[in-house]
Amino acid sequence: MAVLALILFGIYFGIAFVIRTVLQLRRTGDSGFRGLSGRPGSTRWWAGILFALALLAGLLGPVAALAGLDPIDPLEHTAIATVGGAAAVAGIIATVITQYAMGASWRVGVDATETTTLIITGPFGLVRNPVFTAMAITGIGLALLTPNLIALAGIVVLLIALQLQVRVVEEPYLLATHGATYRDYAAATGRFLPGIGRLTPVSPRTARSS
Repeated sequence: MAVLALILFGIYFGIAFVIRTVLQLRRTGDSGFRGLSGRPGSTRWWAGILFALALLAGLLGPVAALAGLDPIDPLEHTAIATVGGAAAVAGIIATVITQYAMGASWRVGVDATETTTLIITGPFGLVRNPVFTAMAITGIGLALLTPNLIALAGIVVLLIALQLQVRVVEEPYLLATHGATYRDYAAATGRFLPGIGRLTPVSPRTARSS
């Protein structure tokens, strides 16, 4: 299963980052990469660092398995590996669909000085961050294929990184950029899963007093 995990990781990384970057460059002349946010050591900065570490763990998990690192016994089961493989494939497909839905607004990181189009249709009508949801599904699936300590630690790091990236980097940016439009959208649409993590709408009284 480690070889399959490596193959799927390569496909995912190639599609989600390499191919997507090339397409973005051809379409807009811009790679879409904005790099780390915040000063070194800040929460915003750590969000990007943890995300990079999670990607590295996604690679090192199956590499370590091939090198002889034992899986966690309760998770070493054919059924679990089958579910993991299916989840990874589903996550890769979802990544393609959700990134395509972003169009020219696709970014890795945030530049507070630019304004991108707020996408609220398609998969973004179900959840506000479907690309990150697809990424989490892919990562969990890959970890279940080689459920060793490195792979499982990578999932924990990935989930923390996604929460930080959304809560302290992207949502403040979107609120500052799109204001009431984004808040209304966020009040009706879940953060990563439908109906979960919606923002509290601004009451008319609060709006009048602000």
